[in-house]
Amino acid sequence: MRGRASRIGLTGGIGSGKSTFGALLQKRGAALVDSDQIARQVTGPGGAAIAAIAQRFGPEFVDDTGALDRGRMRELAYSAPDARTALEAIVHPLVSLHSSQQAQAAEDAGTRVIVFDVPLLVESGRWVQRLDTVIVIDCPPAVQIQRVMSRSGLNQSTVEAILAAQSPRNIRRASADIVVHNGDNCTLVDLQKMAEQVATQLGL
Repeated sequence: MRGRASRIGLTGGIGSGKSTFGALLQKRGAALVDSDQIARQVTGPGGAAIAAIAQRFGPEFVDDTGALDRGRMRELAYSAPDARTALEAIVHPLVSLHSSQQAQAAEDAGTRVIVFDVPLLVESGRWVQRLDTVIVIDCPPAVQIQRVMSRSGLNQSTVEAILAAQSPRNIRRASADIVVHNGDNCTLVDLQKMAEQVATQLGL
């Protein structure tokens, strides 16, 4: 009888390199359940969250393609905490449902390790009891800000507001079973080596 797959939580602040690390574990044979990707799907054109978003926030928050107007919502969500809470109440249950479905499909297919890439894993409070191991990708805030500005074109104040809405670095690290340090001096080759070490720890 096949044993239950190991469930691994992967998290880190924006710009930490979490998604890159998740992709490296996936190359070693882990199934990757990406919460961000699922959230983009349910808020994309005709996504499962769109009708509720239009009803709650108004049709102006849905763009011409039928997707969430991310720029407009970002401005509102980071200036009005109640708006962010309302958006999360719509999106998070859908993400949780799709995550569970993907994980079950991976387990049914015989996958031994399932990695849940969850940006707000520590903040949510509902993930820890569902996981066997938590991996935190750690990065100094200054490096996070520079990375996000470089890749997204967001200004510094916007990125700082996003960081402020996430758990402090020390709280995130305190929740970890494994901490991966991906600071300014860490190259992709270095990150690959660390991913290999972690993969071996996980039985991949």
